[in-house]
Amino acid sequence: MTNISTRRGLIALSPIVVLLAVYLLGAWLAGDFYRVPISVGFVVAIVYAIALLRDYNFQERIGLFTKGAANPDIMYMVWIFCLAGIFASSAKAMGAVDATVALTLRFVPSAYLPAGIFVAACFISMAIGTSVGTIVALTPVVTAMAEAVGCDVAWLVAIVVGGAFFGDNLSFISDTTIAATQSQGCRMKDKFRTNFVLVLPAALATLALYLFGNAMEGVVSVPEGAEWFKALPYILVILLALFGVNVLMVLLIGIIVTDAIGLMYDGYTGLTLFTAAGEGLASMCELILVTLFAGGLMNLVRSAGGFDFLIDRLTRRISSSRGAEAIIALLTALTNICTANNTIAILTVGPIARDLSQKYGVTARKSASLMDTASCFVQGVIPYGAQLLMAAGLASVSPVAIIPHLYYPMALGVMVVVAIVFGFPRSAAVMKEKRV
Repeated sequence: MTNISTRRGLIALSPIVVLLAVYLLGAWLAGDFYRVPISVGFVVAIVYAIALLRDYNFQERIGLFTKGAANPDIMYMVWIFCLAGIFASSAKAMGAVDATVALTLRFVPSAYLPAGIFVAACFISMAIGTSVGTIVALTPVVTAMAEAVGCDVAWLVAIVVGGAFFGDNLSFISDTTIAATQSQGCRMKDKFRTNFVLVLPAALATLALYLFGNAMEGVVSVPEGAEWFKALPYILVILLALFGVNVLMVLLIGIIVTDAIGLMYDGYTGLTLFTAAGEGLASMCELILVTLFAGGLMNLVRSAGGFDFLIDRLTRRISSSRGAEAIIALLTALTNICTANNTIAILTVGPIARDLSQKYGVTARKSASLMDTASCFVQGVIPYGAQLLMAAGLASVSPVAIIPHLYYPMALGVMVVVAIVFGFPRSAAVMKEKRV
């Protein structure tokens, strides 16, 4: 790693500050976050970042941006966004959303909907190992529920996002779990035990809040003539996800089943099919743009030395295991802010975290758990992360409107601090282990 001066390092990271400043300042001046597209902030930050890279000619700077935007992980997310938009719009046009909401409200009292949604999101994300897949499956239904019971859409959507990160953090098949355990050389079951004890208080506190603190009052009337069979696409999507089918295949099958059911009944024609698909794609345009912009911008920051500067400065002054744990969590969090991708953040910090944990006596399971939890906390609250952008796009709300209601991700952040300050969970700090 090259030695980067403080001045150069701060300049390399400054595009991220510009992004947030433009977005927040614009929203403050407008008095409304909904009126300031985050894509505009990205354009300003990208132009600024390109101007900073003086070691490259203009064509090379554009190439660096393009390479970051065209990253395979970014393009995979774009495919998910496209199919998710088509599925959500097609299901709504066919009547699947209304049928699913009616079915849910018939069996679940509205007062217990928040807790029920959180438990469902936790269970589904735990089973399928992806927060994005959980958000894709549940957000359209939850959005319609919010309208039916007359509550804040952003609040119910935030419950889905929170529960989605429960499984993202813990599932054995989650990308973050695999990245954290492989980079730290520990067994998945060891990381799970430590991680579960760490996040359980956060999950229980959040569930209690939904049960007793945010319960909705009143009874919602459900139409007797609801066509329950139209809920089949959503039920099928959830079941396929639970069986581990790739999220792209899940969405594609969901679209086919939705259109097939729609064409069998009145009001859904071939023209409706194509119109709904087009509207779904159009609704994802800004989300796709922001995703591409984020990938390109972060590669410019990386090329300027921003990440190397962060790693170098944060690992200089460590003298204890507690300090090493703090740096591992902080470095993961900051890298996640820069990359807007928790898996990439873990893979980036992993080798440094492993060296630090071995040098200062931090168990591999504790190191992996801290990395995973810190990354899920940050990914869960940044407005330009894929999860919040997806949820906001499907619910037609601002990602910033969702953030104040993200109780579980915020509780994860608190538990990371508790785990470091109080050596919690204690068993993980003293147990001897063998790295794999």
